[in-house]
Amino acid sequence: MDLLDFGIRIGAALFSGLFIGVEREIRNKNAGLKTNALVSLGAAVFVLISLDFRGEPYVDMTRVMGQVVTGIGFIGAGVILHTGTTVRGLTTAATIWCSAGAGCLAAVGMFNELLVLTLLIVFVNVVFGYMDRFINKKLHRDPNKKTED
Repeated sequence: MDLLDFGIRIGAALFSGLFIGVEREIRNKNAGLKTNALVSLGAAVFVLISLDFRGEPYVDMTRVMGQVVTGIGFIGAGVILHTGTTVRGLTTAATIWCSAGAGCLAAVGMFNELLVLTLLIVFVNVVFGYMDRFINKKLHRDPNKKTED
């Protein structure tokens, strides 16, 4: 892979992660702009490294993506807080997981799919966030006793 192709792929991963992170940052979540950008970028770099070994004997590039998923699970677990019956950070953890997926898509050059995924992640976080608050308000739930996000 030449340097230009490498730059385009990690650039796409970076911008996807930044765009996803903007919504988290606006909502003042712990894992915001920098976290999602770096997760997406890091996932892309690991996949790009594995692509360099494509065609070599005993090489299974999909194992790298599997390890990205596992590694991101540890980061996600770090943003989930459990206090009594209240659980916070699940949506942020899921968003980080999706940012890693975005990085993997960018690394393999699936740019149209990356765009769709990025827009869907932001759509889910924004639109469903409003729906969630609306439902909680209608059901007179205490927003501080939320069991997600």
